[in-house]
Amino acid sequence: MRRVSNERSTQDNGGGADAVEKVVWDVVVVGAGPAGASAAHAAAATGRRVLLLERAELPRYKTCGGGIIGPSREALPPGFDLPLRDRVNAVTFTMNGRLGRTRRSKRTLFGLTNRSEFDAALVDAAVAEGAVLRTGATVSQVEQHGPVVPDRRTVAVVLNDQEVVLARAVVGADGSASRIARHVGVKYDQVDLGLEAEIPVPDAVAQDWAGRVLIDWGPMPGSYGWVFPKGRVLTVGVIAARGQGNATKQYLDTFVARLGLAGFEPEVSSGHLTHCRAENSPLSRGRVLVAGDAAGLLEPFTREGISYALRSGRLAGEWAVKVAEAPDGVAARHQALNYAFAIKAGLGVEMSAGRQLLAAFERRPSLFHGALTSFPPAWGAFSKFVRGATTFSELLQRHSVARRALSTINR
Repeated sequence: MRRVSNERSTQDNGGGADAVEKVVWDVVVVGAGPAGASAAHAAAATGRRVLLLERAELPRYKTCGGGIIGPSREALPPGFDLPLRDRVNAVTFTMNGRLGRTRRSKRTLFGLTNRSEFDAALVDAAVAEGAVLRTGATVSQVEQHGPVVPDRRTVAVVLNDQEVVLARAVVGADGSASRIARHVGVKYDQVDLGLEAEIPVPDAVAQDWAGRVLIDWGPMPGSYGWVFPKGRVLTVGVIAARGQGNATKQYLDTFVARLGLAGFEPEVSSGHLTHCRAENSPLSRGRVLVAGDAAGLLEPFTREGISYALRSGRLAGEWAVKVAEAPDGVAARHQALNYAFAIKAGLGVEMSAGRQLLAAFERRPSLFHGALTSFPPAWGAFSKFVRGATTFSELLQRHSVARRALSTINR
């Protein structure tokens, strides 16, 4: 870790006395998860002065299955060494513990990683590109007007200890409880509760799960559970709509017991809220952009967020550089709107398709289970999606029967 100051000494031309001048960073990124690290990497790659702020010390745990699907791999920095714990070529599907069937692929479907290792490696890549990391820095607010802002081209990032960090552009990537998102005015129309346990298991159990994940369609509308193997640790979790906390906890307990894992003590048990943005939610305000969870960028059906974080973070970093170069507020807003357009034209379209799938899944989960376990084209579509060969929106565009079926169910 490199702790930095946002002040530097300069020589007073008048009498030779030391003077202190505020450093103005080109881009300040708040949050060092996948979105923040990607934004910092993209901005630093242009040669700009980039500061990456993170409130925790790294590495740190994050509630997340850690599945690295095709779009995530494609969005990684060039030459990035992906720290995988397992590679998946088989998926077992169950319907609330029943009707289990395993489908296998000759090709690797996706990889599994520990988020603490993955996030730390992404930050290392950003630092290697020239970004400066500062941990233990908690942001309390950002200001674009007022006494702490020296001019209209500057954003003030205020830390909890009242220290002020100045920037020409700011990227908020500080997670689903983002302070930057509140400044921007991000709105959400879907909030889910994920519960997860990291369960160490004996070698014999680990070997049984190697290369295979389990997806269980759960008892509440839109819910599902998962088992992701990572060596001698199984990541076991469930997710359901917020407001059903007791039922979600009961689902996790039942799920773990049904798997025969209740006798093993979890080394970590955690919970996390995921947020999907409303379609009209802003992605910027002035010289401040938001990305990843802070922007509510998440796949609504699977709640997969890593690929959305990596892709939106990279775009945010690239456009933040253009915002930083903008000579006035009008030009800055124009560049920020271009960023929003890029997000909506790509990730926004994918999210719209995911909403359609989630709505149909909430009504007819048995249809999804039957299709994936018994209908080869559905399994093929799933395989292509996780490998990154297609997206949900492309699948619906190409397959009119599936599109009409979803429309009929959702009506």
